[in-house]
Amino acid sequence: MSDPLQVELVAADRVVWSGEATMIIARTAEGDLGALPGHAPVLSILLPSVVEITTTDGEQVRAAVEDGFLSIANDRVSILSEDAFLADEIDVDAARAEVEKLQGEDDSLALQRAEAKVRAAEKTS
Repeated sequence: MSDPLQVELVAADRVVWSGEATMIIARTAEGDLGALPGHAPVLSILLPSVVEITTTDGEQVRAAVEDGFLSIANDRVSILSEDAFLADEIDVDAARAEVEKLQGEDDSLALQRAEAKVRAAEKTS
């Protein structure tokens, strides 16, 4: 078995999650990207979405992320986001209320961010 991925999910103000993983899935400007150990080097723009990390012990870590960057090189994955929330940090009712409020406004990026929070929290419950 190959060495695991060394993953760091970092927001502007904190390290949200750091550890070893067997797989990550993230949404980039080029589309959804899945990475396993041995993945070719990548540098891409991260879109507001849900990042999924499968840890080496099989745990699923989900986080809602905002705009940022994804870098993969030498089995090291850096997910850098303006802001990021682990699923268990999200108040799903507040996130749903935010989605409803934003649906009547003309801010599609804010709506994408709010919807990502709802998806991350719902997948965990």
